[in-house]
Amino acid sequence: MKVLFTDYKFKDIEIEAALFRDAGIELVTAQCKTEGDVIAASEGCQGLLIQYAPANAKVFAARPEIAIASRIGVGYDTINIADASAAGVWVANSPDYGVGEVATHALAMVLTLLRHIAFYDRDVKSGTWHYTSAGRMRRVSDMTLGILGLGRIGKRMAHIGRNCFRRVIACDPYIIDGDFPAYVERVDLVHLFRDADAISLHVPLNDETRGIVNSGVLNIMKPTSVLVNTARGAVINLDDLCLALEANRLDGVGLDVLPVEPPNRDHPLFRDPRVLLTPHAAFYSVESERELRRKAAQNLIDWANNKRPGYVVTEGSKWPITNNKQITGQAHGISPD
Repeated sequence: MKVLFTDYKFKDIEIEAALFRDAGIELVTAQCKTEGDVIAASEGCQGLLIQYAPANAKVFAARPEIAIASRIGVGYDTINIADASAAGVWVANSPDYGVGEVATHALAMVLTLLRHIAFYDRDVKSGTWHYTSAGRMRRVSDMTLGILGLGRIGKRMAHIGRNCFRRVIACDPYIIDGDFPAYVERVDLVHLFRDADAISLHVPLNDETRGIVNSGVLNIMKPTSVLVNTARGAVINLDDLCLALEANRLDGVGLDVLPVEPPNRDHPLFRDPRVLLTPHAAFYSVESERELRRKAAQNLIDWANNKRPGYVVTEGSKWPITNNKQITGQAHGISPD
């Protein structure tokens, strides 16, 4: 088996190289940015290990030997799931790494904004020493924390945030009532943005969530509230967010993710002192990065050995090459089980 590591921003790839070497799988590397790059680099490859490169119908049509794509991350929006399914390609991800890191980062951003920590730091360094220099603040334990998306990370955010806030509310139409923790109150989208003092976003990026945070919900937020996004940049309409800030509809915004990364430094967000920015780092710790990379690579190894990746996003109909011929369930009536 041969796997293409389409692109990566790690300092080295020793983790992946060692795993594939021990599994007897050939690894080739590239730094692909376009579909054309992936097609050119993936000749003879059955698997793709992807960080940010795109994989879609164009890639799968040009390289029908590709049978599986594993994303380094929880989100898989760089892989067109419908195109993969149509081509019989398995899609896998790493959904349960770094849950604590992202939730902790989100809560840290929320509390930094509510307690005006960055403002105090700026004032002290400029020579101002007074507890009122950062403006009026309310008691966090009287506030409501709102969470959009109550998956693994959203639940962890609720769990660690409940000790800071008086009330935790959440909106997630795809989670049944029984999966809502007892300390989380279920609300709809309008009530979430209207009632919360701090909102943390924990949704995947798809057609339903793209731009879900727009003027319609931003304009009903409390002017004293804050918004934090550690999910995907495109779930917020940045133009609407900037207008909301200009109209003083928000007290602060924390963004770990943006639609374009790295962002253009001329963007208005860079000029607004109420905006706290981090470089898509919420996931990061030494341990979580190691776990992320190992699980993404292991998906490909598990598929090669067991005909199924450990973390399935969508099932495919292609399986490892046998006697130099790729077998598919559709063509041969073979089950991966």
